[in-house]
Amino acid sequence: MNFVLDCSIAMAWCFEDEATEFTDSLLESLVQATAKVPSIWFLEVANVLAISERRGRTNQAKMTQFLQLLRGLPIIADIKTEEKAFTDVLTLARTHRLTSYDAAYLELALREALPLATLDEGLKRVALNIGVTVL
Repeated sequence: MNFVLDCSIAMAWCFEDEATEFTDSLLESLVQATAKVPSIWFLEVANVLAISERRGRTNQAKMTQFLQLLRGLPIIADIKTEEKAFTDVLTLARTHRLTSYDAAYLELALREALPLATLDEGLKRVALNIGVTVL
């Protein structure tokens, strides 16, 4: 099953203390499935890695290994994120009191009629309230 991949799930693949059976099963599902991400996903992942390195949680070798994993996965960047930023994404953010980043994941899931994979409880709650399937 294809799905929208939130940064929180991907980071659970990077940090063992955040991994769960659920996050591991999503990673394994990418053998047959495809994950779609808003274009901001790459910046979010890079930001978490940079901050984690500064805090001593990871190092260059571990980041390189993780990035190789990500590059090998069927993760497709949505090309319409920027086009939707000032319209649908902003509307969702304002209406549901979300960050624009979270609203971008929600907008993509709505537009593509895909389930959303996230660990963010607030985003899950909003998604379920507006009819988006949450994994």
